[in-house]
Amino acid sequence: MDKTVGSAAEAVADVPDGASLAVGGFGLSGVPQTLISALYERGTGGLHVVSNNCGALDSGLAVLLAAGRIARVTGSYIGANKEFARQYLAGELEVELIPQGTLAERLRAGGTGIPAFYTPAGVGTQIAEGGLPWRYDGSGGVAVASPPKETRTFDGTEYVLERAVRTDFALVRAARGDRHGNLVFAKSARNFNPLAAMAGRITVAEVEELVEPGALDPDSVQLPGVFVQRVVALTPGQAADKRIERRTVSD
Repeated sequence: MDKTVGSAAEAVADVPDGASLAVGGFGLSGVPQTLISALYERGTGGLHVVSNNCGALDSGLAVLLAAGRIARVTGSYIGANKEFARQYLAGELEVELIPQGTLAERLRAGGTGIPAFYTPAGVGTQIAEGGLPWRYDGSGGVAVASPPKETRTFDGTEYVLERAVRTDFALVRAARGDRHGNLVFAKSARNFNPLAAMAGRITVAEVEELVEPGALDPDSVQLPGVFVQRVVALTPGQAADKRIERRTVSD
């Protein structure tokens, strides 16, 4: 039942080239930076990443992206990540953009054994009808486009069928966790981390504070340990490394 491992490097040592990864985080909040850095140091490439966004500044998944280690991204937000946009438009990166709520539900469905579900999000758009550019050819043309999806009408409303997401591995960050893998997340870090953890066949969690089993109030546990296979305790310095994307100052 003790799922702790000695280091982040040990925790990701068996992630192969071409693996699929669900990665937690929302902007720069709750990003498993230490695990991502360990994966970068290992030299793993050709990764298929499922995450809300692909890092920002020089943090998070942006480290792997800038090094050319990511082959495909399934996400909902490019934002101000100029390198992400450049690689996508240059045809160097395949990108499946989907509505944010749909992404969340696809991850959750994968973790709960639901193979697919119907949603109204995307009906009447290229999400449902196909033709959304997944990969450009580098000259402004579309090399790979999204296929059309099945639609169906329920009670007079049209819905589109979305497949669940399951990945080889998942990397997440939690505020607190015990040796059994039970996790608690802080504020907006909870947005995608529990869902990403559920979608991974092997889920690795870095925790800012590791506690002994029984120390967490069962009512406070936001992700049960059944979804987590490995736990890495962060050092105080690693736990304190929390970046701010845009600093603002008010009077």
